[in-house]
Order: sequence, then structure tokens, then C-alpha cells
Amino acid sequence: MEISTTLTDSPVDDARLAEILSDPGFGLHFTDHMFTVEWTPEKGWHDARITPYGPLTLDPATAVLHYAQETFEGMKAYRHADGSVHLFRPEANAERMITSSQRLALPELPVDDFIQAVEAMVKVDERWVPEGEGEKSLYLRPFMFASEKFLGVRPSQHVTFMVIASPAGSYFKGGLKPVSLWLTEEYTRAGRGGMGAAKTGGNYASSLIAQQEATRHGCDQVVFLDAQEGVYVEELGGMNMYFVHADGSITTPATGTILEGITRSSIITLARQMGHEVTERRFAIDEWRKGVESGDIVEVFACGTAAVVSPVGELRSAAGTLPAPESTETTMKIRSALVDVQFGRADDTFGWLRRVL
Repeated sequence: MEISTTLTDSPVDDARLAEILSDPGFGLHFTDHMFTVEWTPEKGWHDARITPYGPLTLDPATAVLHYAQETFEGMKAYRHADGSVHLFRPEANAERMITSSQRLALPELPVDDFIQAVEAMVKVDERWVPEGEGEKSLYLRPFMFASEKFLGVRPSQHVTFMVIASPAGSYFKGGLKPVSLWLTEEYTRAGRGGMGAAKTGGNYASSLIAQQEATRHGCDQVVFLDAQEGVYVEELGGMNMYFVHADGSITTPATGTILEGITRSSIITLARQMGHEVTERRFAIDEWRKGVESGDIVEVFACGTAAVVSPVGELRSAAGTLPAPESTETTMKIRSALVDVQFGRADDTFGWLRRVL
């Protein structure tokens, strides 16, 4: 793409930026610029630009506001000890956005263009990439939405792709701790033939009421079961799940109606390299209960871009409380292996890192 760049006249000053980067939180502060490119059937992708970060002006009839035709991605840029900045598997995010776009009847942004857009944002706002201590990083949010002014129900004939960025601190303030889970038996996240495998806002919107249910029961996250039989574990509101067995093997729920996370696939690869047999299959809630009670399941953990890897604590449901397995040994080894690659503390034997600066 030919990308034009218009720099802001009022960047965040150095003192304020240092204050932000010392305790960035998550999704609270945004960098000085944003990337935009537009699509129409006649012109394809065009008018790629980096401009000062600011509000969008949308007509009340903009299609995305009515029919939720949109997709997004979540990824991070990491600063290594030598000052260099790297992306982690950006081509996987680009490919997943293509899959999501196909499901949402949106145009496909080519992988190279996706990566170019993300890299351009990191380069122009490089000073917003924190030092890596405390697992700080620059969170990047590419997203695509139906921007045509039209109320007819059909795929939008004008689409906008954007990238914004936000410095992020550790997901766990005060240190890593197990997340407690609530098993919802009333709500499901997605069914066969639905949008569960696409990264689109509607999936997250549908999970919010179940998350409220979890919060009412004093839990951090909600667990969804499959929509067809209400038997098989799928995923959490925003994280994939793993079960570690006493023999060292690991099971993770199969995809199809759930989002296939980049972190999820990276963990499968790392775990196999570490000597674990990893199986992707349907995994029943009763197998979880019986496995913990019998000692066959010795660890449960979850993963996602923001939290990376988190041990899972107790499981609560209308049937009672299932205590968490005591061990987190395998969980923490896998977590360390992944984070060490991301921050350049371990060899990148899989070629996952892409140097930007």
C-alpha cells in the first residue's frame, strides 16, 4: 500500500507519556496516531493513511451500527532488552482476520497489507512501546467495519479498516492468580454454523450477560458449553482452555464453534516441543469434574492475548463448587516459555517474531 502520513501537531508530551507507561492498565490510553484504509467494489482498498488519533464522524445510518458487520484482531508489540521492537506472529492475526471477514461477508485485506498497516503504526508511535519489565507491551487493535450509509440488509459496499494502539501493563495487577469460573447453563456463545470461530464484536456482546451472571456469583470469568447438547466445554468469555492430565498429556476443546486463538495455537506448539501429548477434541463438563475428583486432571489453565496464560481456580455452578487442582507447574512452565519468546529472552526457534524497529 501507498501510505500517506500526517503527524499530529500535539503529541502527548514526554512527561505525561512516562506517567502513562509507568502504569498503563489495559485499553485506557491511546497513542498519538491511527491508521485508516477504505474499500469499495470499484476501487478496492485505497486511501491508506496515518493521521492524528481522534473521533470518527459516522452517519446515523452507517451499516455497522445497525447490522454489526465488523471484525477485529488483538495483538501486541514487544520491546526487547536491546531496545528493538517485535511483533508476535502478525501473519497469523492477518490470516485469522481474513477468515473472520469471509464469515462476515467483508472484503479480505491481504496479509501483506495487514502487516504493513500494523508495522506503520508501530513505527510512527514507537515511543509508546513500553520497556518490557512487568510484561508491558503495546496492544494493537486492527478492526474492519461496514461504513456505508445504507439501511438495506446486504453486505456493505463501503468498508473501513483501521488500526489503533494502546500501551498495556500486566493483565494481573498484584501478581498472577488463578481465575475463578462460573459455568453458565442458560447462555451459549455460538452454535454450529454460527459466528463462534470469527473474531467479531457480536460474539463478545452475547457473552456479556453471562459474564454478569458470573460476577454475581463471585467469579472472574464464565465458561460456555456447546449450544447443541449443553455437554461439551467450549471456551471462556474471552479465553481458550486447557486440561493437564496426570500422565502429562494435555487436552484442549476442539475448534469449529469457538475462536482459534493465536496464543492457543502457540501453546499447543510449545507444549508438544516440551514433550507433552496435546489433543484437540470435544471435552465434556462431566469429564472435567470427574477428572479433578479422581486426580486424573492435575491442572487447568486458560489463555488469551491479554492475559497470556492464567491458571484456573475453582469452578462454580448450580450443582456446587469444584475445587481447583493444586498444581500449576506445567501451566507456569508453558507460560514462561511463551513470554520468554515474546520478550526476546529465549530463542525464537519457530520464527514467530517479526522485528519492526
